[in-house]
Amino acid sequence: MPLSVLITAANVHDKWLVAEVLDAVMLRGVFVPLRPRHLCLDKGYDYADCEDAVRTRGIVPHIRRRGEQPLIGCVSGKPRRWVVERTNSWHNRFRGILIRWERIAANYLAMLHLACGLIAYQQTHGF
Repeated sequence: MPLSVLITAANVHDKWLVAEVLDAVMLRGVFVPLRPRHLCLDKGYDYADCEDAVRTRGIVPHIRRRGEQPLIGCVSGKPRRWVVERTNSWHNRFRGILIRWERIAANYLAMLHLACGLIAYQQTHGF
């Protein structure tokens, strides 16, 4: 389930936004912590500053290392699909955000938040 969303230019590497994305997590509830306890990241985040940004927020990072062999799933020997890739495929179901036609960033971000809300609703209600 998407916990936070930020948009940037296409030429900005993901590693520069780790701290901003973690600070944008808005979990509010009686029994829910303010941030997740563990964070799984792929090989694109295998940098010391990314790991430090995660650890300073009290989160345990699980980062795949560059050069490390891929994990093999327990079913039919296929590599595991990362949660981020699955969430991106959920976002691709929404035609308005699949290709960015909006020129104004605030409008695109609003559609992205609406899509995240619909994904969260579908995941919690079993649609």
